[in-house]
Amino acid sequence: MNGEILFLAHRLPFPPDRGDKIRSHHLLKALADLAPVHVACFAETTADRANEHLLAECAASYCMPTRSKPVPFAGVEAIARGLPVLLTAFHHPDIAAFVQRTQRERPVRTIYVFSGQMGQYVPRDWDGRLVVDMVDVDSAKFEQYAQSGGLMAGVYAREARMLRDFEARLARIADRTLLVSEAEAELMRSRIPAASSAHIEVLGNGIDADAFDPANWQPHEALAPGAGPHFVFTGQMDYVPNMTAVQRMARHILPEIRKVHTQAQFHVVGRKPGSEVTALDGKGGVRVWGEVPAVQPFLAGADVVVVPLDLARGVQNKVLEAMAMARPVLLTPQAANGIAARDGEHFVTAGSDAELAERALALLADKPGAETIGAAARRIVVDTMSWPAMLAGLPEIVAQTRGQLRRNAA
Repeated sequence: MNGEILFLAHRLPFPPDRGDKIRSHHLLKALADLAPVHVACFAETTADRANEHLLAECAASYCMPTRSKPVPFAGVEAIARGLPVLLTAFHHPDIAAFVQRTQRERPVRTIYVFSGQMGQYVPRDWDGRLVVDMVDVDSAKFEQYAQSGGLMAGVYAREARMLRDFEARLARIADRTLLVSEAEAELMRSRIPAASSAHIEVLGNGIDADAFDPANWQPHEALAPGAGPHFVFTGQMDYVPNMTAVQRMARHILPEIRKVHTQAQFHVVGRKPGSEVTALDGKGGVRVWGEVPAVQPFLAGADVVVVPLDLARGVQNKVLEAMAMARPVLLTPQAANGIAARDGEHFVTAGSDAELAERALALLADKPGAETIGAAARRIVVDTMSWPAMLAGLPEIVAQTRGQLRRNAA
């Protein structure tokens, strides 16, 4: 491939230990195999700084300032500038300067934007190839937050409206706009005028089937056979939809299961559990683990992995990981979005609390059937959802040709 690549990401892509970082990590590694890649991203924690050397090993050059702007400050700035809060929260002069300098000094032919808010750094006079990987439609998420009501409803509605306009502009100026599933892509298409030349397509999430191979992991000692049964949820626990899902399981679904299985336990595994989640620890069979060195031992010991999400955008990596570990997964239709697998064969879906409890009891009552579902889940992940398979079309996506220059017109 001729020329170099500028990769703009909202978080450090190392280590690949949460949903967005898993995707950006594999994308960056694949892009670095194609051409020299210059990376601008944010550090958020001391752990990010400890992993900076991994970025240095992969990138031809990089800029990684710390994102420390408080959300209230970003909100005030956003109102003053007439911008979405998400853009001001992820604005930093060092990244803006790095982009300008790299564009000026290096033979960059492609800019790859990972997550829409980083699109603010694309120079207005950029006439090379532009790929915008939105992953999912952020504005739709804020629309759902607004519809739930509460004191923040007006704030969420403003954010949704302004992000929607910004996302539409990005899609119009990009050579390719990528979404993680066909449902997200179709939603994005519905937000663009029919006459637009926006090129919107799907680039799905993959899974590292070797890292999540059940043959390589033993169950965590707390999930030993004989106790339980054990239900497991994994995820970033300061993310509101995950927090809501955990509370739903603990308060409404698990109590129904414990009427039949009195020793049933629910394990919550993931970093940064807030007070609403930690308050569940030790009550009614719930154990909140917080951050752990690896989620695989918990998945290996799970009788059922549960994903009772009410709000889910894109493809849930937590579902793919559990499927790769050959565990029976019980999830809502929202959590199954974008995963090319069949209900009853590769996982089990249910909508209401009562249905989720009923399906959970059915899986526990039919252990051979549950194991068959888990084995089928592992097979479909290995056969069709590996990262090499998902990223096979990446060279063509970033190929440095343009059908037309349309940036200034947008």
